[in-house]
Amino acid sequence: MAAAASLSEPHVLAHCKERLFPDGEPNTYAVVDTQFSADRWLEGVPIEPSIRETLAPFNHVRVGGGYPDLVGVRALESDLLAVERFGEQPPLIAVEAKGYTDRGEVDTARGIVQAHDRLHEANAAYLAAPTTAVSETDRTLARELNVGVLGVSPDGTVEALETPRVVGNRTSGEATAIRFQASAQGVADQSFGLNHPKNYLGYPLAHYADGPTEALLVENRVVGAVDDARRGAAFLDLIEERPDGVALRPLGREVVRFALSRYGSVEAALDEFDGWYRKSTRFADLAPDWAGLARRVVYEYPATELLVEELQHMHDDGITNPSLVDLVVYLHELHPSFTVELFVRGTEDVRRRVLSPDGELRRGALEDGSVYHSPTVFQLKAMLYHVGLLEHRGREPSRLEPTTDSWALRTPV
Repeated sequence: MAAAASLSEPHVLAHCKERLFPDGEPNTYAVVDTQFSADRWLEGVPIEPSIRETLAPFNHVRVGGGYPDLVGVRALESDLLAVERFGEQPPLIAVEAKGYTDRGEVDTARGIVQAHDRLHEANAAYLAAPTTAVSETDRTLARELNVGVLGVSPDGTVEALETPRVVGNRTSGEATAIRFQASAQGVADQSFGLNHPKNYLGYPLAHYADGPTEALLVENRVVGAVDDARRGAAFLDLIEERPDGVALRPLGREVVRFALSRYGSVEAALDEFDGWYRKSTRFADLAPDWAGLARRVVYEYPATELLVEELQHMHDDGITNPSLVDLVVYLHELHPSFTVELFVRGTEDVRRRVLSPDGELRRGALEDGSVYHSPTVFQLKAMLYHVGLLEHRGREPSRLEPTTDSWALRTPV
């Protein structure tokens, strides 16, 4: 039983996740299926909190014909894949883990077949299993099906026993939520630190103008939190943060063109921003032309169209003033993985509270404002308010009453 417990399925998966998706790497994101949020796995043997923390965040993501144990996005090293490069985007990777059962068995063959099924949508798929449980027959089957095999040792070492070829499937369906989170625009704790779109529009202008960007933003009273403005401008795809500095993206260049066409220079446009300092008026009423530009920018953010379209559908269904809880429950029926990633914080304790081991929402947990991503329910919602898409502002999770927080469209069609 000791050997089984040390390399049970959750342990195998935790070691595999640490090897494939190390913390802190850019353009990387991975989730583990909600079944692993349970308190116990083998009969009478609890899953240690440290293992659950390694496995978090949890989500129930459909890929191919089922729900892989681990799904994520990352540009893997050459010793893990048969090719070093895969287009412009890192590959979507699915992993099926198999560990020792109560009977001391490891069902490797079933894991290989399950992993192969994920290749309908994933770019690469693996079986992860205890190294000593992988037979030559398993390796032959994996090669035939283009499935990688990761051997896990009791000390946590992970070795690629078989490396798969990357296939060119494009991510569709619920797996797009993982690509979204791995991208520069995915929801992170600090993705949107500010709640007014002018703070982000001002960044490409100050970057283009003569003089230090940070000083221009502060001197023109555009924004004092320069780091938050830069980070938010990157999340809205206005700029790109490169190793050699900041560069304007096409949307950012369009903001500059807008300013030049109306003011003749970006410096004159920044003077206009000074006049909006600490104005609480809805931006769409205070500066309609600029708000129209901001609306276009915010609408390019991948989550905006999803939110607006589904809020319209809710209105069509007679739900004209949905609460935050109403919205999340409604969205989860249609886009479960994306809804969780967009609204629910990724910590181990929050995902366990909000999602059952089967991936179902626990509605009662949604009534607690602390479970929500602040960048979505506060900053993004506030921007949607300012550009005229929503009727009400966002609120910080600490001040949020999810059952009464209104997400009504300002102008339903």
